[in-house]
Amino acid sequence: QVQLVESGGGLVQVGGSLRLSCAASGTTSRTYAMGWFRQVPRKEREFVASISWRGHVTYYADSAKGRFTIYRDNTESRGYLQMNSLKPEDTAIYYCATAPTPRTLRLEDSEYDSWGQGTQVTVSS
Repeated sequence: QVQLVESGGGLVQVGGSLRLSCAASGTTSRTYAMGWFRQVPRKEREFVASISWRGHVTYYADSAKGRFTIYRDNTESRGYLQMNSLKPEDTAIYYCATAPTPRTLRLEDSEYDSWGQGTQVTVSS
């Protein structure tokens, strides 16, 4: 199973930017899609963005379109989520996850089988 560690969260003012990073290990000989999700207390986890194995296909939640960019560097086994124009409603714990598939179709959340521990993002107004 893939091990994932997120970093890059923190406190930022409205309109600011953060770049989240997800370091993957245990990925030898595996192809995997990567996704970012977020969760706030007492609410369900929600999809933010995902990227296919080769990085050619991306999907975004409506709330992320135009502000967030997902990308990856397979040579370093890392994924990234660049977040710009942050809003208070972006405050959440952000998780990266991987799904062991080279498919480029939008995946079901249940297909992601490895999850990181999360990184807190707080946007202050």
